Amino acid sequence: MARQLDEQIAGRFPVGQRLRVLDVGMGQGTQALRLARLGHQVTGVEQDATMIAAAREALAAQPEGIRERVRLVQGDGRDTGVHFLPGSFDVVLCHGVLMYVEEPDPLVAGLARMLAPGGLLSLLVRNGDALAMRPGLSGDWAGALAAFDTTSYRNRLGLDVRADRLASLTATLAGIAAPLHAWYGVRVFTDTAADDTEIPQDLQTLLAVEERAGRTDPYRGVAALLHLCGVRG
Repeated sequence: MARQLDEQIAGRFPVGQRLRVLDVGMGQGTQALRLARLGHQVTGVEQDATMIAAAREALAAQPEGIRERVRLVQGDGRDTGVHFLPGSFDVVLCHGVLMYVEEPDPLVAGLARMLAPGGLLSLLVRNGDALAMRPGLSGDWAGALAAFDTTSYRNRLGLDVRADRLASLTATLAGIAAPLHAWYGVRVFTDTAADDTEIPQDLQTLLAVEERAGRTDPYRGVAALLHLCGVRG
């Protein structure tokens, strides 16, 4: 996904431009710190106290030049209008958040308002068109059969959450003046790998396969996650 995001940034902004990035639901700050290392000014928003504590700890271990480029805000991603002015950012990330939000449209609309004209909105969501893949590939036939007719599922943390369908999100982005520019699949072949799987020796080959599948039909359509990139008009 990081490679996909970098591709979209490189195709939209001049080389070397220091971008204003907002990462909503940043978790432990993996993407925020990565983009700060690339020279961008990053603001991370996270509601969970444990996650933001981990992000602060990771940030504290960075060189001073990187620490100066990162601002961390503890808060709800649905309250971006409270913290920031419209049009304040060139890139807005919202990765792995929408599945926890019962009504995602207001959140997505609020994120789009944070973008300057021509800005990039990056969403990572659970693929509601492929919910039967994980139970099916695991031999859970009853679970696979039930998954065809729902966008609800239980994640690996044991939480009941929701997925998004590509067509619905495409319509949402068009309706908030940030139409879909590109989309990718994420975790096409690796979704059923155990969380504690050791890093394979041929990791670069694995990543190359996933990157190729994530941009190629029909593979991307059955990926566990969808990475959607909208552009503010």
